[in-house]
Amino acid sequence: MLRKVVKQVQGYRTQDGAGVSLVRVLGNQTVDLFDPFLMLDAFDSTNPSDYMAGFPMHPHRGIETFTFLSKGTMVHEDHLGTKAAIHDGEAQWLTAGSGAFHSEMPQPSKRMLGLQLWLNIPAKDKMKAEPFYHGVVNSEIQEFDLGNGKLRLLAGEYQGHKGIQGKYMPLDYYDIHLNPNSRIEFDRPGENKSIMVFTLEGDAIVSGTHVDEKTAAKLGDGNQVTIESGDQPIEIIYMASDKLNEPVAWYGPIVMNTREELIEAYTELDSGDFIKQQAKYENKV
Repeated sequence: MLRKVVKQVQGYRTQDGAGVSLVRVLGNQTVDLFDPFLMLDAFDSTNPSDYMAGFPMHPHRGIETFTFLSKGTMVHEDHLGTKAAIHDGEAQWLTAGSGAFHSEMPQPSKRMLGLQLWLNIPAKDKMKAEPFYHGVVNSEIQEFDLGNGKLRLLAGEYQGHKGIQGKYMPLDYYDIHLNPNSRIEFDRPGENKSIMVFTLEGDAIVSGTHVDEKTAAKLGDGNQVTIESGDQPIEIIYMASDKLNEPVAWYGPIVMNTREELIEAYTELDSGDFIKQQAKYENKV
């Protein structure tokens, strides 16, 4: 049975960080429906002044961030002195866990095209999870020839092949490119799954429903997904995880489960007691 589109959310233009122009797709208003996906921002600009201000050093707690760049370059730094960069087609997975400070600074490029996803962490792990950085570089990304396009496995599993695995939450993350008038279908069985497709470039037909560019499509129950292109090539991001079904207390860059935990986090931030554990990182570039 097809996993039909049950909800579409089209992004709106806004600014974040130090003045970065972006398209915000998911946020506080979509938490319950898209659980455990919290926030989804898209970047698409050929004007460096739209993004060069970047995201200077700031805190996070209780989440993981997965940043993917189809095109462009971004430099990550954190409170322990880690410095790493991702380039065209690469990604970075940051576990903020119990607390981390980091910055993400885009570099000038012909086009900045990509996404940042915030993934919630289970309540039992929020304050146990160690800060961790992993750069998902092109050399470790498996690519599958679809005949009419390609699928790049940035995280999780695809038809028995495994990419980087989440320690606290599973995440399947596919970068799918389809030629004009092409189609892909794959089996996605399982219950309690949260699955969405984002049209990064171009419109698509997702499980029989038209989805405009820069739109997140939430998929319902079933065991199969289909994606089709029209007269133009498209780039689609497929994301899947498990629903948490837990309360969410979210303000700014911190996501906890209760108001009391949120107040405690900001009290610790003000007092200088925010960082609990040492950060780790892989793939320094």
